[in-house]
Amino acid sequence: MSMLPSPSPPFRQSSGSSRWVPHPSERKFLSEMMSLLHTELAKQLPRPRTWLTLAFMAFIPILITVAFALGGTAHAAQSSIANDFLLVATKSGLDMPLASLDATAPFLLVVAASLFAGEAITAETSWGTLRSLLSKPVSRSRLLASKAIIGAGLIVVACLVVSVFGLVAGVIAFGWHPIVTPDAVTFSQGATLIKILIATLYTMVSLASLASFSLFVSTVTDSTIGAVASGIGLAIVSEILDGIPALGHLRTALPTHYMLAWGELFIQPPNWTPMLIGIAVQLPYTIIFCVLAWWWFTRKDILS
Repeated sequence: MSMLPSPSPPFRQSSGSSRWVPHPSERKFLSEMMSLLHTELAKQLPRPRTWLTLAFMAFIPILITVAFALGGTAHAAQSSIANDFLLVATKSGLDMPLASLDATAPFLLVVAASLFAGEAITAETSWGTLRSLLSKPVSRSRLLASKAIIGAGLIVVACLVVSVFGLVAGVIAFGWHPIVTPDAVTFSQGATLIKILIATLYTMVSLASLASFSLFVSTVTDSTIGAVASGIGLAIVSEILDGIPALGHLRTALPTHYMLAWGELFIQPPNWTPMLIGIAVQLPYTIIFCVLAWWWFTRKDILS
């Protein structure tokens, strides 16, 4: 009786070696993804929109630093621990990246995230290249994934630009000193740098739901303005609802409610709970919007 050949495993062991090598189908997948990522990056990097957005993100921390250097420190009471860094922004240059994140995250970084994600598909449509691109043997799922990855990468860069330029401008203007919070809690330079990094990473995460919503809308509409405005609109609606006390605990489920929760790192001892809740709130929004984007894009009749 003849025996049927067993199916090839996803990975096979190379002869004469203990090293495992990918199956040809795995290599094909990786090769196609790398090609798509390279192509998408080559499209996005030369665009004036990309560099103008990043330049603006770099200019804002410098502008904030100059404003504090010329006008002094704010004196009005603020509404959150993150906002409190505006009160002590001139005490140390390490305060400026925190003040910059506080100033840019609720709107300017939202605009940047919505722009980078919202143009993922609509830009191809406006250029007239999406139809020809999909006429080739390219998986729609992988194409969408490559655009989402590059868009997310640009959002990460935008957040890093805000923090790095805020840090450099702040240290030049106000020196390299330990920071002292409005509650008279002192943090060393090393500890502050770690907290700035965590705050920057958390800000990236807090933009995920808004960016994924813009990505989803970009698969539904042919209007770039509409896709970009959708993420901004979601943030505005979330902020409006968050300002209504009558909603009570329902406000904690809004995508922007915990956007500045990183401020809780600067109390003693640090309170990680709001940040963990904020990440948990972002996950379902991001997953749902990304799944909807994939579902719509893989079924959309683009070639008709």
